[in-house]
Amino acid sequence: MNAVEEFRRFNRFFTKEIGLLDKHLLASDYTLAEARVLYELAKNGEQTAADIGRNLGMDKAHLSRILARFAKRDLVSGRASPEHGKHRLISLTPVGRQAFAVLDRGSQLQIEKLLTPLGHDARQQLIASMREIHGILDGDKQQNIVTYRDLRPGDLGWITHRQAVLYHEEYGWDWTYEGLVCDIFAKFVANFDPKREDGWVADHGGSIAGSVFLMKTGDPAVARLRLLYVEPGARGLGIGRELVNKCVERARELGYRQITLWTNDILTSARHIYQTTGFQLVDEEEHHSFGHDLKGQTWILDL
Repeated sequence: MNAVEEFRRFNRFFTKEIGLLDKHLLASDYTLAEARVLYELAKNGEQTAADIGRNLGMDKAHLSRILARFAKRDLVSGRASPEHGKHRLISLTPVGRQAFAVLDRGSQLQIEKLLTPLGHDARQQLIASMREIHGILDGDKQQNIVTYRDLRPGDLGWITHRQAVLYHEEYGWDWTYEGLVCDIFAKFVANFDPKREDGWVADHGGSIAGSVFLMKTGDPAVARLRLLYVEPGARGLGIGRELVNKCVERARELGYRQITLWTNDILTSARHIYQTTGFQLVDEEEHHSFGHDLKGQTWILDL
């Protein structure tokens, strides 16, 4: 199935799921377009018809008919703008605000009914996916804001899950990679030394978009960079490079003289980041891991 058909298939499913095929929204007297106009006025306050049309991307004639119906039902009122006498400002009346409140409550209950059967993880995955779709299609600069934070409870489990899933989808690696990550994190937690180790999580749109870890080695002068990854929907925002930079800067602060890392040559994006950061390839070795024949690489950076 091509991208267009898959997109249309999702639209058909979602519009049916939330009742958009019904003539009126939420068993009310309002169509979807009318409900959107009520929402716009309730949330953003007094504005001109032109403003409403731009914000909603609505046809001018269609909007005009909706506002005329609203005026007859005493849902909206208008007044001349004190700044531009030819502009008419539209706002909800008390009747209109009450109508919106009923619709808004109905919408809340409808979505709660859809979400209630889902477990916590499924709900979080659903919301994260919606944010990702929004960010990709919207193109709003605000969607590209990335923040970096310390580790929180639940992060390690989620990062293990996502890396295992992504490397399986992108490279066909089997479940033994997940076992490796579990082992690395188990040792990291059991022997964590805040004076020698650290970890960072990138947040994008309210969801984890990537992570990296600085871990100690048997040599007190050498640190190890481990488990760098970036979510597909957040790639191209410089997250991987910033995570590596944070790791390098922290290693310097902690007094390390060198950072080492091990990766596989097929992880080309990560290797490019390492190389441009100043890491040098010092060793390569073929191995069979995660169900595939791979070429492992060791890189080092002198600090």
